[in-house]
Amino acid sequence: MAVLRVPADFLYAAHWEGSTADWLWPRDTALAVGPLLALALLLLFFVMGRLFSKNQFAKSQHIFDPALTVLLAVIAATQLGLLLAGFGSDLDVIRITGFGFGALLLLLGVVLFEAERHTYAGMRMPWPIASDTSWTLVHRATGAATFLAGAGLLALSWFDADIGPLVIGFALAVLVPVLIAGSTTLLSR
Repeated sequence: MAVLRVPADFLYAAHWEGSTADWLWPRDTALAVGPLLALALLLLFFVMGRLFSKNQFAKSQHIFDPALTVLLAVIAATQLGLLLAGFGSDLDVIRITGFGFGALLLLLGVVLFEAERHTYAGMRMPWPIASDTSWTLVHRATGAATFLAGAGLLALSWFDADIGPLVIGFALAVLVPVLIAGSTTLLSR
């Protein structure tokens, strides 16, 4: 659709300074980011699945499957938003995605923060979390980071951030809580 409907010299305004765009993405570059990111995620999840033992994979598959689905849905919605912007549509799908993803992260942050240690509940890591105190610390830190990521996305969406900061916000909202979860579990051992 992009090749047929979006002009080859089209530039996506990713950021505005006053009344002029000061950050522009060429059509081919902007539209290639989503599929490349989706392929990288699929490859990452594939490699992680191969690196884990069968037991580790079985314990974490219930997290990997919905996580990959949500990440790919955010990428697809962002890509749809870029296509609609290239077509000249007034419907801002990227901002709508920001509101939905932000609300989802707020809810997930509260659930993780308030979670109690249970055999079938909470985050699953490839390595054991040593004690109840460590488990609580990891879940509180990750829950707070996830909640703040959701609040940040809602703020970016509400205050009319441009496409560039929103897409970067999506990436940070996904990466930062995961990095905090992993580093907190390793540090609390």
